[in-house]
Amino acid sequence: MTPAEIATYPDYREPVCACAGYFGVDPDWLLLTHGLDEGILMMAIGLLAKDKSTDAEALIPVPAFDPYFAAAAAVGARPVLVPPLSDFGFPTEAVLASISPRTRLVFLNTPNNPTGQLVPKDAIAQIAKAAPNALVMADEAYIEFGGESFLDQLPQHRNVIVGRTFSKAYGLAGMRVGCVIAHPEALDQLRDVTPVFNMNIVAVKAMQAAIGDAEFLPRYAAEVCESRQRLYAACRRLGLQYWESAANFVLVRVGERAEALVSALAARGVHVRDRSRDPYCVGCVRITAGIRAHTDAGIAALDEVMAGSASR
Repeated sequence: MTPAEIATYPDYREPVCACAGYFGVDPDWLLLTHGLDEGILMMAIGLLAKDKSTDAEALIPVPAFDPYFAAAAAVGARPVLVPPLSDFGFPTEAVLASISPRTRLVFLNTPNNPTGQLVPKDAIAQIAKAAPNALVMADEAYIEFGGESFLDQLPQHRNVIVGRTFSKAYGLAGMRVGCVIAHPEALDQLRDVTPVFNMNIVAVKAMQAAIGDAEFLPRYAAEVCESRQRLYAACRRLGLQYWESAANFVLVRVGERAEALVSALAARGVHVRDRSRDPYCVGCVRITAGIRAHTDAGIAALDEVMAGSASR
């Protein structure tokens, strides 16, 4: 970074080309966003702001990432929630049955946050075909940890937008760097409403450095895979229900003690996400599976807390 770069409004062409090359798409098919959250919001605004529809619906399979609801609310779209199948299986048939002429937005998170479950690629294709007047987002924030990207099928689906982020697998959450990838005609709707200088130059440079490090991602993804296995084993040993995950976290059902367990772990320097208030994740916590040393420390703290709970 030079003083001149910091003092000058950024030119995004080079980083866009670098990012597009990394994902194997044409630069015209990619828009950099201030975190993937901005891409989600711009998708809703770009499609519906000019449309001025008063009865638009946003289809959201649940449990779901909170910004989907915020984006729907921002444009006055009514959220249509589709519950999961047993064991959080993706409800393809129920989603298809929920599509109506008013469906304008569909948010599909694969792997899902917080369950870690994948949305089948053929299900995304079916939904996109069944909702031709909607923009369908395949939110692949965690795809580097498991599953196959929908990117190779984008040319056949002009209303699908793939969302990617550098917050998770690339460790740049504080930089707020994401991107959305789609057919240029779909992407133009987002470009029209995205701020001209939405990305700061430091974040852009960090993104380019991240994609230039060919060794980091495979190494970290392997650690996540091993950490998940260690968490599964710990849950089996402790008698806790869990769901195998394609993301860098594991959803675990701990029951009524969820809030107390979260607090007890935090007191030991281990932070897990309390999902117990979500009506579809009652009694559940989400435990990150990242660096092995961190996972081992988390499991040791979980053992200690659970042992103390059992002795009462």
